Amino acid sequence: MVRRARRMNRELAEVYPYAHPELDFRNSFELLVATVLSAQTTDLRVNQTTPALFAAYPTPEDMAAAEPERLEELIRPTGFFRAKAKSLLGLSTALRDRFDGEVPGRLEDLVTLPGVGRKTANVVLGNAFGVPGITVDTHFGRLVRRFRWTEQQDPEKVEAEIAEIFPKSEWTMLSHRVVFHGRRVCHSRKPACGACPIAHDCPSYGEGELDPEKAKKLLKYEMGGQPGQRLRPPADYPGQPAPPLAGR
Repeated sequence: MVRRARRMNRELAEVYPYAHPELDFRNSFELLVATVLSAQTTDLRVNQTTPALFAAYPTPEDMAAAEPERLEELIRPTGFFRAKAKSLLGLSTALRDRFDGEVPGRLEDLVTLPGVGRKTANVVLGNAFGVPGITVDTHFGRLVRRFRWTEQQDPEKVEAEIAEIFPKSEWTMLSHRVVFHGRRVCHSRKPACGACPIAHDCPSYGEGELDPEKAKKLLKYEMGGQPGQRLRPPADYPGQPAPPLAGR
């Protein structure tokens, strides 16, 4: 299983050499806020929402001083905006008061911030600080179970078991590759098995559409010739940038 899992990771690296975090951000604070906002919504919707948010509140100090109603209105498109606004006010205040306005680069500090769990902390550490971490979101958990790399359901147990399979240096990019594959090819309800580049190694091959032409129509984002989720994608992204939110 370990040999197969590592081979699948190498194959995913060839398919998605441009894999990256699909949230737009320019610094660790923006990534932290965007990741908190991404709960129970799409990265696309977050990316369409954050330009106006960061124009209004570019620093933790600015956001900590925000009027709750104004903050709620700015993040309303991401859903659950009252709870998320409370988290953003709390984490911004904590950054201002306990961390001199800087996002800490340690997991044990990050998880003390309101609205920040282990998944969010690993996203920030891996992509803003270069600290290896495995991000167990919905896509990652679903695929590693489908790949039979683990049978665990609890995110922390999934993280621990996957960490035993792969060298630490691979953790962050592994997370991106698996999530990319889950969003583009290996969908929850109807995976595009007939168009999957790693189907030959997948123990779940056959659960989805096997006809190559029908499977090809299931591909999403750049794999399906559609825009990606980022308004400002990396230079090596082969697809189209996402459109801004209508009316903004």
